[in-house]
Amino acid sequence: MTQQKRSKHINLSQMRKAFALKPLAVGVAGVLLSACTQRQDAQIYTNLDDCKDDYPDAPQRCEAAYQRAVDEAQRTAPRFGTESDCEYEFGDNRCQYVQTNSGSFFMPFMAGYMVSQLMSPNRYYSQPLYTSTSPYSSFRSRWVTADGYVFDGNIRKRNYRVRPDTLKTKPTVTRTMSRGGFGSSVRAKSSWGSSRSGWGG
Repeated sequence: MTQQKRSKHINLSQMRKAFALKPLAVGVAGVLLSACTQRQDAQIYTNLDDCKDDYPDAPQRCEAAYQRAVDEAQRTAPRFGTESDCEYEFGDNRCQYVQTNSGSFFMPFMAGYMVSQLMSPNRYYSQPLYTSTSPYSSFRSRWVTADGYVFDGNIRKRNYRVRPDTLKTKPTVTRTMSRGGFGSSVRAKSSWGSSRSGWGG
């Protein structure tokens, strides 16, 4: 199947199809809370089946966590005015064109997703993850969140201990950014540990 570059609207089936076609697949982090530390254990998977293998009695939760990440990607992914600006940050063929009632833009494909407290009886958390193949990117071959938090190690690393603020709800994005804007935010977070975003509403 061929991924359509242009579409009239963002829709879940389109995101699902695009996700399935990307070679860098799903990342899921299952977070275990600890009363004695602010860091939380996390694990990243490379596909949805691995999540279901780890939670054989709750495959629907894995699917729901993925779907929630797709929804969050629509709401929080960085937006660019041109395809070249987006691909400068994320790599060739890593961006999709989106047209909505309020305008059009380019955004990166979701490359994975992270989940915490998947088996919580109350609420679990899920967010999209991205990566880059661009030689100009400071997060090339590494997992990065929609607001620019980069995980240590490369995309092959599976076990992490993350700060709770990594799991906070990301701001809704309403503005486009120019070339290098996302990379600048990544570098700022690496230097200052800032939670501020430069492209939200």
